Amino acid sequence: MNEEVKKLLISIKGKENEVSIDREREIFKGIDRKNVCQDELSWRILKIQSEFVKGHDFLRRYNKAVTIFGSARNGFAPEVYEEATKLAYLLASDGFAVFTGGGPGIMEAANKGAYEAKGRSIGININLPKNYKTAERKNEYITESESFDYFFTRKVILSFASQVYIAFPGGFGTMDELFQMLTLVQTGKTSPTPIILVNKEFWSPLVDWIKTSFYEKNGSISEKDLDLFHLFDTAQEVHEFIKESIR
Repeated sequence: MNEEVKKLLISIKGKENEVSIDREREIFKGIDRKNVCQDELSWRILKIQSEFVKGHDFLRRYNKAVTIFGSARNGFAPEVYEEATKLAYLLASDGFAVFTGGGPGIMEAANKGAYEAKGRSIGININLPKNYKTAERKNEYITESESFDYFFTRKVILSFASQVYIAFPGGFGTMDELFQMLTLVQTGKTSPTPIILVNKEFWSPLVDWIKTSFYEKNGSISEKDLDLFHLFDTAQEVHEFIKESIR
């Protein structure tokens, strides 16, 4: 870590509460943008910079990793969670550090698999308001973690964490993470990376819509973009595909 980075981190250490979370939310939503003072803006910029710095510093510990995206909620069939646990176990056994968003639901299932394989089970957590339904983010199977206040800084860190990205069923957050990875690979902003969708029943309607609406009807993507992702049903299928891809 260079001297400028150290100075930045020292300058904001211990000042986390100078601008309250509620006040930041007002600024972000535009509720009180007219009355934002320069100190508040400067603090926010410093905080964002510090999250990028600590995130990239955290990633230096890992040279072989896979990221598993998925819902923080427990509304899916038990088989979905079981496949996430099984896949993470297989990959951790192969020496992959397993990254998730660190929360409950499918993320917890994946961390559990890595933990049971005695592998590196990583949580890249997001700090949410206490009244949010899944505000208690950190699951019990994480062995190493880092937390972020901003979704976009956390998402950038996750985008550079791994050699393979896997999306299990999820909601808005999972879709956001998936489409960011597809866009980064499509535009050459990151190297070609396997992007895998698990559970055909959940993903097939979206895949069909991408093919018909994006490509065939409107031409908003090219034919080769349809090869950026791969659809599977079971942990075993994904595991075999990853072994072949890495080889």
